Amino acid sequence: MVLIRAHCLTLSMKVHIMPGMNKLGLGTRVQVLNMLCEGSSIRAISRITGASTTTILKLLVDAGLACARFHDENVRGVKAAKVQCDEIWSFCYAKAKNVAKAKAAPEHAGDVWTWTALDSDSKLIVSYLVGGRDSEYAMEFMDDLRGRLANRVQLTTDGHKAYLRAVEEAFGADVDYAMLVKLYGEGPKTEARYSPAVCIGARKDAIMGAPDKKHISTSHVERSNLSLWMHNRRFTRLTNAHSKKFENHCHMIALYTVWYNYARINSAVKCAPAMAAGISDRLWEMSDIVALIDAAAGPAKPRGPYKARAA
Repeated sequence: MVLIRAHCLTLSMKVHIMPGMNKLGLGTRVQVLNMLCEGSSIRAISRITGASTTTILKLLVDAGLACARFHDENVRGVKAAKVQCDEIWSFCYAKAKNVAKAKAAPEHAGDVWTWTALDSDSKLIVSYLVGGRDSEYAMEFMDDLRGRLANRVQLTTDGHKAYLRAVEEAFGADVDYAMLVKLYGEGPKTEARYSPAVCIGARKDAIMGAPDKKHISTSHVERSNLSLWMHNRRFTRLTNAHSKKFENHCHMIALYTVWYNYARINSAVKCAPAMAAGISDRLWEMSDIVALIDAAAGPAKPRGPYKARAA
């Protein structure tokens, strides 16, 4: 094992590179992935671990691909009673209003929405989708959610109209569906740029089937989305940490979802959500996610010259 010593301020860091394999050692990869899931920026991780930003981003891509495949294959047949859905906003490269005048804006620059579906009891993220917020994405999201459930559920969404047709197309009559429509007052008179309008109430609309009004809520998925927001540096507002590349944004969501479901203890259920949902029998460690990456990569191959990557 070759040791490369990197200096960050007064600290001396060791980066492990396996001989004949141009990649980080297990300990450093675990540290990098843990820091990504705990809200650290790419450059901060580079300074602390000594790994280059290119290497970190390559590891993120590998982790995202492996985690997306694992979630797709293993989060199936979920026995849930109540499912809540919501969307969380971010942006890639530039905000939508600035894309037209942005220099060399990529294809997916602008608003990016992450759709999430949460099992209210186990806190498992059953389904997620990254992209736009129109009816086409709503249809794809609901189709994916339906394919992962083992039984009829009570489904609650916010008042986004795209859900109406999407739920009907995906579930037919086999769902108890309700919307929680929040009612907002006037926006604040000052600092309106970053302050949302005040929520003055909510209306519970039964749309399909026989939803129990006591359980018409999106509180659990909104709290879950807060965790997603806080654990991902890419969602931090008023910084330059936003995603510059749409694909990397998707990879980070895929990594976070598997880490959240399998390797993070949820305080509400006292175990990992996957354990509470009955699709895992143990609490994972980040080394298990590294094992997914290695299994997907197969035998190591010589790497070519490094090329700078967008974040």
